[in-house]
Amino acid sequence: MNDLAGKHLVLGLTGGVACYKAADLCRAFVKEGASVQVVMTEAAAQFITPVTMQALSGRPVHTSQWDAREPNNMPHINLSREADAIVVAPCSADFIAKLVHGRADDLLSLLCLARPAQRVPLLLAPAMNREMWTHPATQRNLAQVAADGARVLGVGTGEQACGETGDGRMLEPHELLEDVVAAMQPKPLAGRRVLVTAGPTFEPIDPVRGITNHSSGKMGFAVARAAREAGAEVTLVAGPVHLPTPRGVRRVDVRTARQMLEATLGLADAADLFVATAAVADWRPAAEAAHKIKKDRSGQPPQLAFAENPDILATVAALPRARSGALYCVGFAAESQDLLANAQAKRARKGIPLLAGNIGPATFGQDDNQLLLVDAQGATELPRAPKLQLARTLVAEIARRLPTR
Repeated sequence: MNDLAGKHLVLGLTGGVACYKAADLCRAFVKEGASVQVVMTEAAAQFITPVTMQALSGRPVHTSQWDAREPNNMPHINLSREADAIVVAPCSADFIAKLVHGRADDLLSLLCLARPAQRVPLLLAPAMNREMWTHPATQRNLAQVAADGARVLGVGTGEQACGETGDGRMLEPHELLEDVVAAMQPKPLAGRRVLVTAGPTFEPIDPVRGITNHSSGKMGFAVARAAREAGAEVTLVAGPVHLPTPRGVRRVDVRTARQMLEATLGLADAADLFVATAAVADWRPAAEAAHKIKKDRSGQPPQLAFAENPDILATVAALPRARSGALYCVGFAAESQDLLANAQAKRARKGIPLLAGNIGPATFGQDDNQLLLVDAQGATELPRAPKLQLARTLVAEIARRLPTR
């Protein structure tokens, strides 16, 4: 799965020690299938050589607006017209100020100014000292370039080359890659607020044991990422899983079904779309033992009483906002057999417009999945694919079904 296959990126480097990260970023773009044209300022060449960037991109690096290799001697026009996006990483405080004032005294600033703005997004990855980052002039400039149509990708926090610690570090290459991939995706959920539940729940028996299941949370996390890529503001309520939070997604961690219900209800009023991918335990021990339950040498297992957990999806689907259509609910069903019949029955029982079913043992913990979408019109199969790819398809299907505003 190459997220940038067929895309052509201009990678601009300005002056800063974070140029060393641009080498890894260039390599990551190429591995994801993109062709990369590197453009460097004179200051950038003080930190990393054009030879290095040429080796990684497989293309000659451009450094001058007077480059005679271009037949028309207009590299600022040619390079910007060929690009699907322009990514400036690192982007210095000086270069941000240039963009604000429309200055164009080097090739990189020229092509940023000359790009077809409606077709070629400009993504900026700032990198600077913490004091420079927080300076009012820099913050004004960042607000202005964003208002002018650039997308500022933010900064990281930590140790800086100067020896200080704080905000201003350039994001890591894997973070920037995810942001660039997101920028290239369609935006059918722009302006929507999405709530996703993911992963298993854990119902404690005693301080060291509990009832859970094999759900890894990968599908739910993929849905959260895909929804964010599609332009939504996304909140993810996650059971106990060890997965990194998708970029730009707000995460709320919970453990039990009741905690998940409480968190979900607290967020549902602000959501337009609820996607319940979590594999919630149907039952929990009626009481949690205060200490580890020991064997008593009788050969008899301990007697456990169970209580039914709340039905999170049904509870949300019964809310007035959901019943009026203001909150669109999508459920998931992990079955072991008779997928179509069980999925249809579950959709009707929960009272929701759309349900995605799969065979749980065939997908738990895996990196791929296949889904059966069931709605009032029938069933549609989404063939096996990597979970992120499948999540993007699912998000597109949901967006197509959402009521217009």
